[in-house]
Amino acid sequence: MTSEDFMVNEEFIQDPHAVVARLREGGPVHRVRLQRGLPCWIVTGYDDVRALLADPRLAKDNGRMQELATAKMGEDASRMFGEALTQHMLNSDPPDHTRLRKLVNKAFTGRTVARLRPRIEEITTGLLDALDGREQPDLVRGFARPLPITVICELLGIATERQADFCRWSDTLLSTAETEDVIAAAEQMHAYLVELIARKRAEPAEDLLSDLVHATDEGDRLTEFELVSMTFLLLVAGYETTVNLIANGVLALLRAPDQLALVRSDPALLPDAIEEFLRYDGPISLASLRFTKGPVEVGGVTIPEGEFMLLSLLGANRDAERFEDPARLDVTRPAGGHVAFGHGIHYCVGAPLARLEAEIAIGRLLERFPGLRLAAEPETLRWRESNLVHGLESLPVALS
Repeated sequence: MTSEDFMVNEEFIQDPHAVVARLREGGPVHRVRLQRGLPCWIVTGYDDVRALLADPRLAKDNGRMQELATAKMGEDASRMFGEALTQHMLNSDPPDHTRLRKLVNKAFTGRTVARLRPRIEEITTGLLDALDGREQPDLVRGFARPLPITVICELLGIATERQADFCRWSDTLLSTAETEDVIAAAEQMHAYLVELIARKRAEPAEDLLSDLVHATDEGDRLTEFELVSMTFLLLVAGYETTVNLIANGVLALLRAPDQLALVRSDPALLPDAIEEFLRYDGPISLASLRFTKGPVEVGGVTIPEGEFMLLSLLGANRDAERFEDPARLDVTRPAGGHVAFGHGIHYCVGAPLARLEAEIAIGRLLERFPGLRLAAEPETLRWRESNLVHGLESLPVALS
C-alpha cells in the first residue's frame, strides 16, 4: 500500500487490523492524513510503538499542537484542540504532567478501586436481570455501556439522571462528527462540569471529584481549568475504555467457540483472558496524538521536528514479531506485554478499574447465560466512527 494518498478513513475504522497489516507490509512508518486533512505519520510495529509511547522526544503540549496544526492545514486549527476540556495530564508533558498525575493519584488509588467490587457486582447483577427474558438484546446498549457509565459517575459523584447526557457527549467528542457538533458537545459538557465542581467545592461529599477538588500536594491544587479537564478525562476514559473492552471481549469469545468453552470450563482463566482481549482487539485504536520535538528515527526513516505522530495500539498488539500467531485469540497465552493501555508516563490511570469491571461483567454474563451466542453475522457488525476508540455500535446476542 502506498501511503501518500492513504487517509485514516471509513475502511480504517471498520477493519483496522487489515489496513494496518497492509501498511506494515510497506514498512514500519507511513505518511497519512486524518479525515479533516491533518498530515501525520503512523507507526504500526510493536517495538517502535512501545518505545515511542515512552519517548520524551514526542510531546503532547496542547498549545503547541494548535500552532502546528494551523501551520500545516493553512487555517486556524484551534477549534480542533480547544482549551475547555483539554488541560489534563493526557495532553501535557513534564513537569506539568508530573504535577497533575501526582495530584490525581492521591485521589484515584488502588484502594478506591478495590472497594468498588461489591458495587460493580451489584450493578452487573441488575443489568443481567434486566436482560433476562429478552429475545435478542443489544449487549452494548443493555450491558457494556450502562455498567461503566454507572460506575464512573458514582465514583465521581455525578447524578444518575445525567448519565445519558454524558454518553451522548462522549460519543460525539470521540467521533468523526462535524466540527460544529463536536464543539457543541464540548460546550455542553464543560458547562455542566463547571457547575458540578462548584457544588463539590461548596458541599464536598465522599466521591472522587470532591477528593480532586480538595486534593493538594505541598500546597499545590488543580486550577479550575485543570479540574474541569481532569474530570472530563477521568469520565470519558473511565467509561469508553471499559465499554469497548467488555463488548470487544465478548465478541471475540463468541467468534472463537473453543476459547469460549475453555473460559466456561475454567473461570480461573478469566483474568488472563481479559489481557488477551486487550491484546487481540483492544478498546483504543490509535494512541492520542503526539508531535516530534526534534528529529526522530523510526525504522530507518527520519521524521523531522514538528510532525504529528499516530501510534497504532491495535497494530502493535498484532505484530507477529512480538506475538505468535497474533490474529488468533488464545486465552491461555502468557498474559501481559500488550500496549492496550499505553506505556510510559501516560499509561492509563484507570486500567485497574477497567480490568476489574471487565472481569466481573464477562464472568457473570457467561455464568448467567450458558447459551449466549451472536444474533447477527459478524460481517454485519459496525464499528463506531472514531479514530481513537475501537468499539462496536451494537452487539446483538441471543441469550439461550
